[in-house]
Amino acid sequence: MPEPKPIDLSAQPERALLVAVLLPQSKNDPMDPLGELRSLAKTAGVDVVDEIVAKRRRPHPGLYVGSGKAQQIGERAEANEAAVVIFDNDLTPAQIRDLEEIVERKVIDRSELILDIFAAHARTSESRLQVELAQLEYTYPRLRHMWSHLERIAGGASTAASAVGGVGTRGPGEKQIEIDRRLVQKRVSQLKREIAVIDRRKIRQVRSRAHIPGVCLVGYTNAGKSTLMNRLTGAGVFVADQLFATLDTRTRQWRLLDGETVLLSDTVGFVRDLPHHLVASFRATLEEAIHADLLLHVADASADRVADQIEAVHSVLAELGCDGGSQLLVLNKIDCIMDPTVRTVLAARYPEALFVSAAEGNGVEKLEAEVARRAGGESVRVTLVADCKSGKLMHFISQHGQIERQEFHDATAEIEAVFPARRLAELKAFAPDVTIVDGPYAV
Repeated sequence: MPEPKPIDLSAQPERALLVAVLLPQSKNDPMDPLGELRSLAKTAGVDVVDEIVAKRRRPHPGLYVGSGKAQQIGERAEANEAAVVIFDNDLTPAQIRDLEEIVERKVIDRSELILDIFAAHARTSESRLQVELAQLEYTYPRLRHMWSHLERIAGGASTAASAVGGVGTRGPGEKQIEIDRRLVQKRVSQLKREIAVIDRRKIRQVRSRAHIPGVCLVGYTNAGKSTLMNRLTGAGVFVADQLFATLDTRTRQWRLLDGETVLLSDTVGFVRDLPHHLVASFRATLEEAIHADLLLHVADASADRVADQIEAVHSVLAELGCDGGSQLLVLNKIDCIMDPTVRTVLAARYPEALFVSAAEGNGVEKLEAEVARRAGGESVRVTLVADCKSGKLMHFISQHGQIERQEFHDATAEIEAVFPARRLAELKAFAPDVTIVDGPYAV
């Protein structure tokens, strides 16, 4: 008698059919319109089994696609045993309902997929609160089409519904949708209060560090921001070749080549058509970017649509209100560029940009020098006589200055060093015998 086959109890990935409806103003890659949605689906743990691309001059008001295309989507989903249909467009609640009736499968849009990925990757209580708020604000206008029990009376509709309100909390004949809406509104209000507390705490933290220049990494998701942060600070933050690997802002000290210390922050990556609710919810997390002295806009130089990704980041920064500050474009992953003409074209289009490879370290010293110039301001060369017994003075010199020469005479040291000009007042408070020998402040 043959042995029975073992039962596979592991969770199987959900099979999905992807759909992109290309409109005249669509920003999809014409060579691979579903490339980004495919990556998002992969990050969400979905098994993509089929793809459909349709072109329209304008969305169909009822189905977004035409009725014939909707029927085709249903047939293809049936043939490929797809459990879900994912649109690379934002759909209205009515469009989702009507599409589900035709394709007889779950239908989700781009925003819901991104929210699902954020929910899966949220690790801290702060990011979980922010994701939950964004999900509820997305869900609220869709409640009428999300539940099959909406037309039933709450008195006997479901145990969960009956337990929610309790005696005296709802009127006779109140429908389940009214209970659901009230619960969502109550939870949204609570989340906003909790996030407002986090926001105020973040602002206090940022302001308490105002004496140290703040530099923030921003950019399209998977552009290599976390890899660059590890390269610059040795922070050891999580790195993965996937979208939205980082959701929580991390801040580390970064010691520049001139001896100056700045605070470097890594932030959540952006993406094309990032849901507005998500941007608003994550404002507290992005507080570092909003108040940074310098934004390092990291872009994947090897990406086929790098220009569109750069524009998408500019759009999100504008929505946050931090697009007017000092920015430095950092074109990363130059080690992945196989065609040398690509770099030539990018250099011509973005003459102020710096080319680096965070993975291999190419161009990092030039980046540090430029950050030191922009964040630290002008540098000056000074000579001073320091009391070696003054621990605070010697620590200040080693912390903020780049020592070029020092000679010891008993309990004193004659030091020649390069300091940021903005540190001169503090230096003179420690050591009155300071002579500036180079730079605009020379005497």
